[in-house]
Amino acid sequence: MTTHTEERAEELRSALADGLEASGQLTDPTWRKVFETVPRHPYVPEFWTLTSEGQRRVTSADPDWLDLVYADDALATQLTDGVATSSSTAPGLMLVMLQALDVADGHRVLEIATGTGYNAALLSERLGSHQVVTVEVDPVLARLAGSRLRCSGYTPLVITGDGREGYAARAPYDRLIATCGFSTVPAAWLEQVKPAGLIVCPVGWGTVRLVVADDGRAEGRFLPVGSYFMAVRDAGTTGAPAHPGRPDATSGRLTGLDLNVVAEDEAFRFVLSLVAPDTAFAFERGDDGRVTAVELWGADGAWARAEDGTVRQAGPRLLWDAVEAAHELYVEHGRPGRERFGVTVTAEGQRIWLDTPSRPVPRAAATD
Repeated sequence: MTTHTEERAEELRSALADGLEASGQLTDPTWRKVFETVPRHPYVPEFWTLTSEGQRRVTSADPDWLDLVYADDALATQLTDGVATSSSTAPGLMLVMLQALDVADGHRVLEIATGTGYNAALLSERLGSHQVVTVEVDPVLARLAGSRLRCSGYTPLVITGDGREGYAARAPYDRLIATCGFSTVPAAWLEQVKPAGLIVCPVGWGTVRLVVADDGRAEGRFLPVGSYFMAVRDAGTTGAPAHPGRPDATSGRLTGLDLNVVAEDEAFRFVLSLVAPDTAFAFERGDDGRVTAVELWGADGAWARAEDGTVRQAGPRLLWDAVEAAHELYVEHGRPGRERFGVTVTAEGQRIWLDTPSRPVPRAAATD
């Protein structure tokens, strides 16, 4: 990199930090210093952005590369069968999660989903490389991240493996942070994080902050900000459920739910991500811009489509029943934001709740 590039990158980092501080996303002076010290551009020499004409590949040869790198945007860094399967998280969300992790000097941190390596670099700058372990399922990404980290002067332990299993060889950890999406927090993590330790993990379209108790359970609330991470996956896959086509469904029934609410109410769609996990979602619009159809499908083959006031559904889960139940709960409790929801995780399973652990939020029911 040229001296001019490095100077310009430093200016852009400082300007981005100013903007994030003004917006309230960056509140910790220690993390601001780390953020201004660690460059992002060595970790994203190329990426893809969406334009009106489709996906655009951006490289360091493009004149707007550096400006795009230091915008508060997620950058897709790997495509599999045309689907983004790895990215560099938007810096604002990254900092919100790192601040929620509440690290202190001497803490050992396990990161799940290394991706580009940039988040591991931030953790290494804050705590020292010897205190950071990061796990990446994709061997190519793990190798690239390790190389870029070393070139930047950081040497955390980079492991190629399934992050759902954690990394027991370096346990116990004081903190665990995940940067890919989960529907269920893996029970293996509970055994690897110390009592009173913290887990910060995307669940559905939110991020939960869990405190591990002496009895091995973990419990906590969602952060108020939205988060839309790519799903945890096996190597070589996209992590997205395949569309089952238009399967034979039970006879249609009426639904009175406004499809525009389902498609466009972001707070409600978060609730939907909790009650109908592992589900993809799409909608269609008419010439007037209003939503005319909503379709959902799951990795288990569950499928539902609503249009013209009628819904059809098929498969092992009644997805539209879950949509209606979620909306009823959402309206009944005053359209709650993310911070009113929480999660309790034990070795036996996970429970989502609203306001208090004694008020569980039901998930989509299985068909008989």
